[in-house]
Amino acid sequence: MKLRLEDNSLRLRLSEAEVRHFAATGRVAVGMALGPTQQESLTYALERADSEEFRVTYGTGTLTVKVPAALADTWTSTTQNGLSATLMVAKNQPLRILVEKDLDCSH
Repeated sequence: MKLRLEDNSLRLRLSEAEVRHFAATGRVAVGMALGPTQQESLTYALERADSEEFRVTYGTGTLTVKVPAALADTWTSTTQNGLSATLMVAKNQPLRILVEKDLDCSH
């Protein structure tokens, strides 16, 4: 899974295998060491959520994008390539969320 942060946008791109894993389990995550200790790492995840809105959470080195279950199920079971939402965050700043299938991905 690829993570891209740019200005006020967050994008996750999932390989076909990751999309299948997400469909089966409701979660896919990647961990990345940023230093020599466990505390110096970043985990980013996509989760199916029992809600009607996208959410983004961050805490203890973990960034999680939560997608409404109905949208997640449709996305994983059809040819629909992406999901998107705009959240209003701190000081009424928009945060654009995009989750895409990386169909040309070979990793």
